[in-house]
Amino acid sequence: MLPKKTHISQNDTHRLIPSRWFEEGESVLSRLGLPPAQMEHLFQLDDATNERLAGEANLLPGITVHELVFGVPRYHIINAAFAHAQPGGSRFNGPDRGAWYAGFSLKTAQAEVAFHYAEGLREVNWHEEEAVSYREYLADFRADFHDLRGDVAHKNCLQPDSYRASQRLGRDLLNRGSAGVVYPSVRHAGGTCIACFRPALVANVREGALVTFTFPDASHPPKVRVSR
Repeated sequence: MLPKKTHISQNDTHRLIPSRWFEEGESVLSRLGLPPAQMEHLFQLDDATNERLAGEANLLPGITVHELVFGVPRYHIINAAFAHAQPGGSRFNGPDRGAWYAGFSLKTAQAEVAFHYAEGLREVNWHEEEAVSYREYLADFRADFHDLRGDVAHKNCLQPDSYRASQRLGRDLLNRGSAGVVYPSVRHAGGTCIACFRPALVANVREGALVTFTFPDASHPPKVRVSR
């Protein structure tokens, strides 16, 4: 049995993207200050391994160029979410196709990002202070989404330490043409998240705050600073 559908009309959802990937729309490679010839070679190498550019050239197996978006503000930010999937996938997507994940509040987005970054620190047994910054992107949604809020039948899709059931459901919903999933945040009690499967449904994307997390070490929660 599939989850129920709910019409979502939600403005100002919050997605956090590591700011190290860009600086005011320019590649971070620009900050190296190398001679032009060397920079050109670096840019060519970067482009050759950039999955967003591969997707926009219709070279990815999980998503076609016909689904990606062009000619709208921040289209490259939208496309990157679907082209750059995590190696093991995320909660509702596998490794071959990403999704646009966001929180209905900035606090929820912060909690989700902080958890996953801390997981990486714990994996390497990090004992020193670590600071990392993210750029907030706001987006609006108007579509029917499958809704896991209050759905007891699919509570196994909200396990804190396993994506097996949720990825299986996400793959089934994607194949059935679903817009995506709205679900309770696993990392922020009372928070709500959205996972959108369709680039064309991510509307009115614009930049928000710069959010900086400072972790004392891998075992303690970070201090969060929001700069608007």
